[in-house]
Amino acid sequence: MVLPGIGQEFPPTLELVTRDRTDEGKIMHNSARPGPAILGFPSGRDHRPAWRTVNITPAERLGRIAAGLAAVIAGAALLTSAGSALAAVLEALLVAAGLNLAVTGGLGHCPLYARLGYLPKSLRSPR
Repeated sequence: MVLPGIGQEFPPTLELVTRDRTDEGKIMHNSARPGPAILGFPSGRDHRPAWRTVNITPAERLGRIAAGLAAVIAGAALLTSAGSALAAVLEALLVAAGLNLAVTGGLGHCPLYARLGYLPKSLRSPR
């Protein structure tokens, strides 16, 4: 359907284009008209998102999971008998820190390590 007076098609269509590695130089960026939505391979050597890379050693992962679960259990037990508002806030923070440790240990990825560029020697690839 073409809108009268405008001459544009309505509803606008979205052209889906798949690409392979040979098309990378042919894609036009920064054009005035909307371009096709590109479905294909991510650029770069490592095709995993940053949060999927493992940057924690297996021993540290187990330690994080154990400490995190202990903190969650302790914080939840203390929250049931919290006396003051300050105690409840601190115990909720203990639960949150425990969840952070357990999740980063389970995933094997620490965002802080990634941000600082830290990678344990045992996980570095040989040069």
